[in-house]
Amino acid sequence: MIHQLRLFFIALQFFTRLPIPRWVGFEQAWLNHASRYFPLVGLVVGALAAAVYALAALWLPAPVAAVLSTAATIYITGAFHEDGFADTCDGLGGGMTRERALEIMKDSRVGAYGAIGIVCMLGAKLAALATLPPASAIAALLLAHPLSRLAATSLIWKMDYARAEGKAKPLAVRMTNAEFFLAVLTVLLPAAALLLYGALTPAAAVAATLATVLAAWWLARKFARRLGGYTGDCLGAVQQLAEAAIYIAILATLGHGALA
Repeated sequence: MIHQLRLFFIALQFFTRLPIPRWVGFEQAWLNHASRYFPLVGLVVGALAAAVYALAALWLPAPVAAVLSTAATIYITGAFHEDGFADTCDGLGGGMTRERALEIMKDSRVGAYGAIGIVCMLGAKLAALATLPPASAIAALLLAHPLSRLAATSLIWKMDYARAEGKAKPLAVRMTNAEFFLAVLTVLLPAAALLLYGALTPAAAVAATLATVLAAWWLARKFARRLGGYTGDCLGAVQQLAEAAIYIAILATLGHGALA
């Protein structure tokens, strides 16, 4: 159990700016198995985001609460996933060959595709969260962050790493079926709690799951075709797209269509 707790803290340190206890230590090999707790890290981020939203919503309108909540997640994670999404947009948008796409994705500068992609992604997330009723928005945050990270983890589980070096290489060495099953459990448990307490409807849960699977499947096919695998940036891209898709899917189940 101590080792499992250590792996969780390693994942928390890798994917967020949150401090971890000094006794945890670090070994490069631990990162090979820390990916099982990627969704659990998402649950921590989602809980903090939901807390910020709930506190803000006590005094401020929903759109402002949505902005503050999103800003909090960006600060907590250091824009880790947003950066990956932008780099992926630049690589797939501007790279005509596999080699050129990977070269662009490795460049720290943000190009036109990345900038446009980030604006659209943040706009979609903020618009959906701002439109959701506050209780539904809080539930969506608690579900979307671990579920979207599970989608990203599925690439580590099933796909090959696209290049020999990169910030996600330690996580990409291997992920067993048992490790992925543990990652799934860290999503199922909070989802079941949300359903049990009525914070999330079954229709919303199904819609969110389908949206996540579709987002991950679509990007995974694109990565396999264009890159021959995935990179660390690809994980961020899947997480961001899946998160936005979850908010939109939950919103769609409420029947608030503009022409409805």
